[in-house]
Amino acid sequence: MANLTRDFFIALSNNQFLNNNAKRWGLRLGAEKFVAGTDLPRAAERVKELNERGISVALDNLGEFVSDRSEAEAAKNQILQVVEYIHEKKLDGHITVKLTQIGLDIDQDFCMDNMREILVKANEYNIFVNVDMEKYIHYQPTLNIVTALHKEYENIGTVLQTYLYRTLDDLKDLENVRLRIVKGAYKESGDVAYQSKEEIDANFMETVKERLQGEAFTSIATHDHHLINQVKKYVEAHQIDKRKFEFQMLYGFRVEMQYALAEEGYHFCTYIPFGDDWYGYFMRRLAERPQNINLVLKDTLYTENNRLKTGAVMAGAAGVAALAFFVGRRSRKNKKLKQL
Repeated sequence: MANLTRDFFIALSNNQFLNNNAKRWGLRLGAEKFVAGTDLPRAAERVKELNERGISVALDNLGEFVSDRSEAEAAKNQILQVVEYIHEKKLDGHITVKLTQIGLDIDQDFCMDNMREILVKANEYNIFVNVDMEKYIHYQPTLNIVTALHKEYENIGTVLQTYLYRTLDDLKDLENVRLRIVKGAYKESGDVAYQSKEEIDANFMETVKERLQGEAFTSIATHDHHLINQVKKYVEAHQIDKRKFEFQMLYGFRVEMQYALAEEGYHFCTYIPFGDDWYGYFMRRLAERPQNINLVLKDTLYTENNRLKTGAVMAGAAGVAALAFFVGRRSRKNKKLKQL
């Protein structure tokens, strides 16, 4: 059931029609719980609240399915505005960029030029730029660009996904590059990626342990308290300096644990997504944490007094209908199986 649910939402995240229409819907389907607003000032309010708790942020101006040069240029300019805003408002944070957002699927040289422009501006203000890792088809091109630009700019880093078989090999090639270690949020085939949680978790811990033996800064990004506790024990046992790493979680997830880790003296960073291109990101979050589905359905369909909401917009009607149909269908099927 869990794998089927994950596959369902991954498929929705890749639907360009729904993604394009979602920009007109505003934050619906419970997305406001996990996306910090559709504009930068609203997101900045969340950033300031976290900064006051000693938590830094990674700001992501969401964007996907960019296949036009003018759209890529516009996305680059928006990212440059985020860099300026962080500097002007003295926010404790950095930015994170998807290369497909600034032209990777159009032309790699064009994409690199856009990325270089972002790095120049960010470097001027001593702001770090993290390059997100996307689907496997973009994996090697992303590493190629990051590796090339790291020779020019030290304020660039990227992400390694531990569901991939090749992660530990890539770790060696990136030993001097700032990295974020994650499990991975896309559906990849068994040809390139582990398929079971146990294998992915084991590779996550092996990657983190090897990485922490080096000198470059590392972001350890997981919501799994079992893995977090393992990291804490490893750090203590090997007397690893807490200044060499940070824990990182997504905005809206396990908030109390985020606060607790910061209060325990660990560097902590919250990944803050914002913008009107929220749909694909939100669907992948539901794929990662299916337990949020019932919460999203309740918030979208019912008022605080448990009354059915009226005047549903397209987002609620189409998205929730699909969601409810899928969950209901699987539940009925499971119930029939138990009766046999």
